[in-house]
Amino acid sequence: MAKKDPTEMPVEERLKTLYQLQATLSSIDEKRALRGELPLEVQDLEDEIEGLTTRMDKIQREINEFEQAISMKKGEIETAKASVERYKNQLNDVKNNREYDTLSKEIEYQTLEIELCNKKIREANARIEEKKVELAQNQEIIADRNQALDLKKAELEEIMAETRTEEEKLKARVKELEAKIEPRLLTSFKRIRKNARNGLGIVYVQRDACGGCFNKIPPQRQLDIKMHKKIIVCEYCGRILIDPELAGVKIDKVTGEEKKTRKRAIRKTIKKEAPEIDDVPEMMDSMDD
Repeated sequence: MAKKDPTEMPVEERLKTLYQLQATLSSIDEKRALRGELPLEVQDLEDEIEGLTTRMDKIQREINEFEQAISMKKGEIETAKASVERYKNQLNDVKNNREYDTLSKEIEYQTLEIELCNKKIREANARIEEKKVELAQNQEIIADRNQALDLKKAELEEIMAETRTEEEKLKARVKELEAKIEPRLLTSFKRIRKNARNGLGIVYVQRDACGGCFNKIPPQRQLDIKMHKKIIVCEYCGRILIDPELAGVKIDKVTGEEKKTRKRAIRKTIKKEAPEIDDVPEMMDSMDD
């Protein structure tokens, strides 16, 4: 049997298929809603751990830089000490006061350089200790976040395992329905659904109003919707509008709302169990006895 071209489908069939797709997608949304905020919490923890790991790498680089700086300063100290020893030895061979003053100034300068280098080394060591404390704190936080992440992932996996089979069936149904819909119409529907807060791209008319934004629909437009001659969208929210009867929804003529079949069934049961009018006198006689 040849596959039916979606573009040749009548408007009525297109709307029906779209509504079925919406119902299936809404069922998937309900399944995903069971997960609550867990996916976001897992993502937040993963992002936080990644940020902390990046921070730890930066701290470790800073520690390495301080250690390299200390090593360089120690080398400068050794060079300065060697210069001081050389200048002191040269003092024994000076020929005039000018040479003596020059060598004395050099010795004083190199001594100050040694003191300055020692000061820089002490500061660097202090910063290294601070960074090591910060590094240890970050490691503790990461360990704590990893533990929380494992718990959240396990909880999320448990919930997903419960709904995975049914969700996969619904996804297969979505693909089946999407294949029956004209690509342009499907693209428009997805765009409308994405922009809608409640994820509804197609809604039925309820109490003379749009079932999505609840703005009143003019009588002539309602008549056009019931005619199923063309696809009509809400002029306020842009959702596709469908006649409730075409959508398979029964609307209570008194309230204008969708009928609650469950409540009606309960009432029927109660009525069935109630005594017939003809049985009431017999019941009264038995009570007198």
